[in-house]
Amino acid sequence: MSKQLQKMSEIGLVPLVVLEDAACAKPLGEALAAGGIPVAEVTFRTDACLDIIRTMKEIPTLIVGAGTVHTVKQAEAAVAAGATFIVTPAYNPDVIDWCTAHEVDIVPGTVSPGEIEAVRARGIKFCKFFPAAAYGGTATLKSLAGPFADVQFLPTGGVSLDNMRDYLNLPNVAAVGGSFMTPGKLVKEQDWDGIAAVCRDAVQKMLGLRIGHVGIHTAGRAEAEELTDALCRLTGETKIAAGGGFFAGTIAEICAEPTPGDYGHLCIDTDDMPRALAYYARRGIALDPEYTFRDENGAVRLAYLKEKVGGFSIHLRRA
Repeated sequence: MSKQLQKMSEIGLVPLVVLEDAACAKPLGEALAAGGIPVAEVTFRTDACLDIIRTMKEIPTLIVGAGTVHTVKQAEAAVAAGATFIVTPAYNPDVIDWCTAHEVDIVPGTVSPGEIEAVRARGIKFCKFFPAAAYGGTATLKSLAGPFADVQFLPTGGVSLDNMRDYLNLPNVAAVGGSFMTPGKLVKEQDWDGIAAVCRDAVQKMLGLRIGHVGIHTAGRAEAEELTDALCRLTGETKIAAGGGFFAGTIAEICAEPTPGDYGHLCIDTDDMPRALAYYARRGIALDPEYTFRDENGAVRLAYLKEKVGGFSIHLRRA
């Protein structure tokens, strides 16, 4: 997988862009980036698509590609306009071969084992799965994971805000795409703030960021246990001994050992640690390497941030 496709996988969401007026390209692209989704798949469904690609390409943080590409001529024109990836709606060997020869990222449309095998034979292991809902959705993708364990998919078609997590939870889904991040009504009304808000909602639903517990820092184990007992008495939570301290149920961690933060810490839980870490990195939020903890497979399970808020440290925890 190329660095660009890896970055798209880390973002996790690929908005479909259908515009009639290229004058709307810049504010729409800026709305996507402001909403935390710096990717645009501009479709060959309008005459303005090449101008839209040229305009969006001027936004430095935005990855811009072309979708619904049927011919080599369209692929050539899109790349000349600034597209850095090509998405086809179906298996198209001519477009695939042209992109491969010109070192352009290609996400070919596939829907059957035969098409996926043909794509693999060309050295490509990042495929579009379209139309996803019509061809069995997550059930089909689960079945494909066995014989095609090395292939990652971008499902589109029937993917929505309501079901996108079902897709993203699958290990063979790199990202999901669709127009649910660029609703036609908001585009028609040129409600760019509204589109940014829709994107933020999608990112939040994908990451599931939420407060997991509050951390209270104490001078030692005796004080920690005393505070835990008091909190459990007041809240009815269960006292749980854990490593260097205690938990009062799920609401508070009472630390008996030195922990970053002058007054305490806040735990932020996430449903998707890799994409949450990538999201923070894009926003310039750095981890404290001294307090980053990994599981037996090397994956981050808990990480403190360098940033502190009001004397409280912040750590991100895999839910």
